[in-house]
Amino acid sequence: MTGPTLPGPPLFDPAPAPLADERLALLALRFTTQLGPRRIEELRRHFGSALAALQAPPRALREVPGLDSRSVAALTGTQTQGQARTRAQAELTRTQVEGVTLLFRGLPGYPAALNALGDPPAVLWVRGSLPELPEVPRAIGMVGTRAASPHAAAFTRMLAADLARAGVVVVSGLARGIDTAAHEAAVGAGGLSIGVLGSAVDVIYPGENRALAAQLTLISESPLGTRPAQHLFPVRNRLIAALSAGTVVVEGERRSGSLITATHALECGRTVFAVPGRAGDPRAAGPHQLLRDGAVLTENAADVLNELGWGAAPPAPQPDLPPEQAQVLAALHEPRTLDDLQAITRLPLPELQTALVLLHLLGLTQEVGGRWVRR
Repeated sequence: MTGPTLPGPPLFDPAPAPLADERLALLALRFTTQLGPRRIEELRRHFGSALAALQAPPRALREVPGLDSRSVAALTGTQTQGQARTRAQAELTRTQVEGVTLLFRGLPGYPAALNALGDPPAVLWVRGSLPELPEVPRAIGMVGTRAASPHAAAFTRMLAADLARAGVVVVSGLARGIDTAAHEAAVGAGGLSIGVLGSAVDVIYPGENRALAAQLTLISESPLGTRPAQHLFPVRNRLIAALSAGTVVVEGERRSGSLITATHALECGRTVFAVPGRAGDPRAAGPHQLLRDGAVLTENAADVLNELGWGAAPPAPQPDLPPEQAQVLAALHEPRTLDDLQAITRLPLPELQTALVLLHLLGLTQEVGGRWVRR
């Protein structure tokens, strides 16, 4: 003997408000095969909402510009839509458990800066507190090679810290090398830093950056649990470019992710900044090419702030040091040779060298490639 047949689960769980229905509908579209950001937005605009798009009959769907027969089939197929909606509900529940925020294009809270893209993500996963990011945000992307030279890493730390002290949000990709140096220096200076990931916000890559990631706001357009994959990194680079008013390329070969980010920045109407390096160093080839193409030559935070009309950088906080050491440290707002420092400080060479050694022992400076820099 069998009992009565139970009805199948509803397409959407009961929601307290239409906005909740719309969010779940957008998430279901995100999980529908054959649909990317452009098609999802076209559906939302055509029908007035994602929920209406999911309820539209095949005839109405065929009238949507850019929607092919495979997309219509994915939207109307019982199995594909059942899977997409089940996955959407599960993802929404999981984000709530994990403390992850979902932001949806066209709904409150979505960063206006991403409108600079031709294909803004339909859904963003965010861990942490996201600052306001208007059409032109007070934020700078900093990118470069994972195999950064010591000089480039030191310069990145100095630039990121100075920008953070000027109230600029530092955006990067949490990769090894330049990205890590930028994030560390920004939060070390008391600023905000955003890590845009080529994985989910709950999958930190590389693993050694887990402690650093906990100090950042993390953004991804990938669902929870997504592992890092080669094809996801170029995609995330466009987010770094759009979330920033300008992108600084510190080091990178001619064909590198850094130059992909710079290309995206130009496509978004953003400013590209490039840091000159050593002639003949392959890691300097990318920035040098950008400089030939008209990028803004960048030697310090003032170059960035002046270009964007953001005012002057506040002076770096000075530790309580003897006069000679304080004078030398103040002169290191950019990398300097020993001759440079002697000309600026007018200290006798023995006193200058002693001050540099003591500053180095205090962990405030280091010598990189024949130049002294602040750490």
